[in-house]
Amino acid sequence: MPSIRSRLFKEFFRWRNSRLPLDRPIVDQRSSIDARGGKLPMAPGIQAMSVDANGVPAQWLDARDTRSGRAFLYLHGGGYFIGSCRSHRGLVSHLAAACRARALLPEYRLAPENPFPAGLLDARAAYRFLLAQGYPPHRIVVGGESSGGGLALALLYTLRDERMQMPAAAVLLSPWTDLLGTGNSVRTRASREPWLRAPGIELLANRYRNGTPTDHPFVSPLYGDMHGLPPLLIHAGDDEIILDDSTRLAAKAAAAGVDVTLKVWEGLWHAFPAFYPWVPEARRAHREIGEWVAATLQKETDDDTLSRCTQPRRSAPVGGASQPRPAPTSPSSRLDRVPDRQPAGGLAASG
Repeated sequence: MPSIRSRLFKEFFRWRNSRLPLDRPIVDQRSSIDARGGKLPMAPGIQAMSVDANGVPAQWLDARDTRSGRAFLYLHGGGYFIGSCRSHRGLVSHLAAACRARALLPEYRLAPENPFPAGLLDARAAYRFLLAQGYPPHRIVVGGESSGGGLALALLYTLRDERMQMPAAAVLLSPWTDLLGTGNSVRTRASREPWLRAPGIELLANRYRNGTPTDHPFVSPLYGDMHGLPPLLIHAGDDEIILDDSTRLAAKAAAAGVDVTLKVWEGLWHAFPAFYPWVPEARRAHREIGEWVAATLQKETDDDTLSRCTQPRRSAPVGGASQPRPAPTSPSSRLDRVPDRQPAGGLAASG
């Protein structure tokens, strides 16, 4: 049974968001989420410090005067067009505290100015930064909420395909994995979801994908090959319209032999862990995430699992759909041949 506070907040969000137009100016939406997020409290004892992560502006979030042996690369949500360190450092500070990890929160490039694959290239650069900082892969977790969860999953595909050492685990909160919006929950949860609206799926997908087919696995990770991925923790709300993005992901990952844990929270909405100042379920989710990360990283250390990429599987080259195709012949159609932070305008159109 959801808490009284969560039910009250859900009704408030539904009332407020139903009155906001989907096509509000992007600059207004960015300033709004930054202003709201910037007011959220940081976890006690956690401080933020700016850092250049291989050319990507970012913030470290960790306990004062300490350096955890765990690193959490967190990719913020926001439909690939809004969100920043300011909007998300409160949430990430609480996750860092719960996971007893040093969190890295990158300011990856956003659409429409920098559409796919710019954000993915920045996520890869941030992960390489963690490796260069001396964090071994079996002490690294990647994750994010909403579009950040989808981006984290696309990052895993990229690392596997490029024969890079994989992180120990991934935490995906209400991940947006199907930009085609084909899940039944888009319709069945439409009257219950207080945060997202179905028409926004196509609008945001087209803003982000930069001409790349929407079912490309780096754009919609639900359509990717999930073999060889590290353990996944997925949290979602039962009332969100993209619930099926999580349930189908969990089923497909399990079928591919991935260790996956899915928790669907009754009566909760999209990305509810971000509402920790008001919703007790959000704080409980933080604790459960921390417990899962601790147990998973301990198992990875015990097993000495440093890499899962000895037999990589190629995802579809950037620029094509997810169906099988010949190997790419153009150097620019391979993400692993694109330098970090390079302007990515021509990459999605090749192949």
